[in-house]
Amino acid sequence: MSSPLSAVSAVAPDLSRRSIAYFSMEIALSPALPTYSGGLGMLAGDTLRSAADTSAPMVAITLAHRKGYFRQKLSDIGQQTEADVPWSPETLPSAGHTVTITIQNRPLQLQAWRFDVVGTTGHIVPVYLLDADVEGNDSWDRHLTDHLYGGDTYYRLCQEAILGLGGIALLQALGVTPEVYHMNEGHAALLTIGLLEHRVAQRIAGGSLAQATNEDREAVRQLCVFTTHTPVPAGHDQFGTDQMYQVLGHDRGAAVEAAGGIHNGLMNMSYLALSLSRYVNGVAMQHGKVSQVMFPEYKVHSITNGVHAATWLSPSFQDLFDDEIPDWRTDNRYFRSVYGIDPARISACHIKNKQKLFATLARRTGHYFNPSVLTLGFARRVATYKRAGLLLNDPARLVALAEKIGGLQILYAGKAHPADNAGKALIRDVYEAAVKLNSASLKIYYVENYDWELGALLTQGVDVWVNTPRRPYEASGTSGMKAALNGVPSLSILDGWWIEGCAENTTGWAIEDGETEAVEATSLYNKLEKAVAPLWSNPNAWAKLQQHCIGINGTFFNTHRMLSQYLSNAYFPYTDTQTRVAINAGLEKTTDITLLAKVRK
Repeated sequence: MSSPLSAVSAVAPDLSRRSIAYFSMEIALSPALPTYSGGLGMLAGDTLRSAADTSAPMVAITLAHRKGYFRQKLSDIGQQTEADVPWSPETLPSAGHTVTITIQNRPLQLQAWRFDVVGTTGHIVPVYLLDADVEGNDSWDRHLTDHLYGGDTYYRLCQEAILGLGGIALLQALGVTPEVYHMNEGHAALLTIGLLEHRVAQRIAGGSLAQATNEDREAVRQLCVFTTHTPVPAGHDQFGTDQMYQVLGHDRGAAVEAAGGIHNGLMNMSYLALSLSRYVNGVAMQHGKVSQVMFPEYKVHSITNGVHAATWLSPSFQDLFDDEIPDWRTDNRYFRSVYGIDPARISACHIKNKQKLFATLARRTGHYFNPSVLTLGFARRVATYKRAGLLLNDPARLVALAEKIGGLQILYAGKAHPADNAGKALIRDVYEAAVKLNSASLKIYYVENYDWELGALLTQGVDVWVNTPRRPYEASGTSGMKAALNGVPSLSILDGWWIEGCAENTTGWAIEDGETEAVEATSLYNKLEKAVAPLWSNPNAWAKLQQHCIGINGTFFNTHRMLSQYLSNAYFPYTDTQTRVAINAGLEKTTDITLLAKVRK
């Protein structure tokens, strides 16, 4: 894997025509940088990698997170403990500017570090990581950017103020004047207040937010795009108004209220973003519908997530596609050409991936797995709604099934948030089940410290990807998309992306909805016994299934396609048909997009 500096150019990229600013609390930039926790950060990183591949005129803002997200350690009974993963942002180039914002009624200096995401053609998308560890800051303030999703609500609001307000201040210091500000989740919503503050100051010399008008708010709204990822009301960041005024000050707090950022008596970051964005979207078709019900007073669109193919495809598949369909790196629609490849070659790539996964697990854990046995993978952030235990709902049925089909291996992985005791209990439950059920025909193992590298190995190397969320709480899910790119079918609840990706017996299988978990578990076992295992026992038929996963789902569920939809539907919705066709064809040229934005609706 690459080092932090391997993707950084010696010369700072040209910022003069960067028309899109992408804000995200976490971004997975490199396996060497622990600046992400899971799916949201991975999506952000994949988005920027596709932006670099397709020469999109983008710049990104995030936080440095000096202590990283945690390393997970599991005891022999599955008890999770956490440790910091410290790293030094000083290994990256400086942005060359220090900016100062006022929060908590005192100045806070922010430095920034630059990471360059370099595309396949050499185009660079610079990412700026804001850092509060600056000499002269209050000693408590210097740690505000240390921990991703750490601390209490007061700490979190300070972090979100740094991301939104500090990000706007940094872009202004860099001389970047985007035409679009994309908030990837509500954490970045305070950028709208930063933009409003800047507009009033430009309009009125020495003016303050108290002088903001409806026209000012509408001007900010026309600049902003908001993507919501959370179908659960409790998942949207909320803060007490007393904290809001304490952290932001009177003028900014009043501006949040005036903009519609107060909901049910609390400062609500999603409502602030909703009220000051001209385009709002969910991250799958179903999630867009769920979000529309949650926020009926706003129009919510849908743009289904994807993954960056060149990041998640195994080396064996990359070599195969470079030989057979070499243009796949810049245009993922060429994955459809997988139908011109002998399915046996696809199967051979998967066998290599499975052997690599098992060899790595043997080195890491001392446990050995049989590559000739059907292997299921379940790996994601551990939360109760994701129901890691559904697969283990009927132990007797699972044991009997494993014996009947000639053996079964189940690999689990995933981290629970340090404060999520219910999630930690789920991990212990899986451990307990493994102790009771492991036998000659059934092997269950939980792999600790789920991270970028392990996630790639699992999605590339297992035979079937399993996902069992409680509907409708899966916004999208991207791990199954990574698996599909590598010819791995899914056996999953019809929620999130899988509603769009499931072609029964072709790209995988749907677990039928039920009124109880027992009913859904029965459907899962039935599909394993009557559909999955019989097809698995026929290598030729299974190879064609793997081919369909790539040809059907790999072609669509990628960030090249996703970014193209953001460009044409959210960022620059053109009235000019020729321009829209060009954008959809992936012909995004920096100068063209910047100039033609003038004809935006």
